[in-house]
Amino acid sequence: MGGMSEPLPPTTRKPSTEAEIQAAWVGGARQHNAPITLVDYDPMWPALYAREEARIRGILGDRVLRIEHTGSTSVPGLAAKPVIDITLVIPDTADESAYVPDLEAAGYRLWIREPDWFEHRTFKGPDTNVNLHVFSRDCVEVERMVGFRDWLRTHDDDRELYERTKRELASKTWQYVQNYADAKTQVVEAIIARAGAPASPYDDAR
Repeated sequence: MGGMSEPLPPTTRKPSTEAEIQAAWVGGARQHNAPITLVDYDPMWPALYAREEARIRGILGDRVLRIEHTGSTSVPGLAAKPVIDITLVIPDTADESAYVPDLEAAGYRLWIREPDWFEHRTFKGPDTNVNLHVFSRDCVEVERMVGFRDWLRTHDDDRELYERTKRELASKTWQYVQNYADAKTQVVEAIIARAGAPASPYDDAR
């Protein structure tokens, strides 16, 4: 699985347009216009995740079908933006009345709403810098995110490839943070494919 030496396959995932970014961010997206800050892996990140998981379970109870620590802060040894990514699965994200008011009452803030992409929602945390990604039951994107995480945890070559890619891209100036995320797509999709995770049904659309 020589991730650093194999050519990257083409990706059909389209970068987000400015109009799409503005439409998805609740209240409109703020421009970044700067490089991206990456920090070395912090062994405290799992503990921060565990605290958030306990809080979210306490808020939503049996509405939590699954919750996972995902993103770069979930991979020991990987440099990351100092933001804890959490993937939460509930019965139906489109039914905002069933969970948004309870999360907001506890200090979480709805940040992103993407009805055209798995009905995905993202919240910011009340204190710790978190991205709480919320998906509905049986969403394929959850398996892709978890598969990507698990592969990076056990494959040094692809973890090094991903970190090198992130550091190279992070040094550039990005109008929106989403532009940086989109720029990583080719490498991310190549690693996901090596991990054996399912392809995204949105590859031709986003």
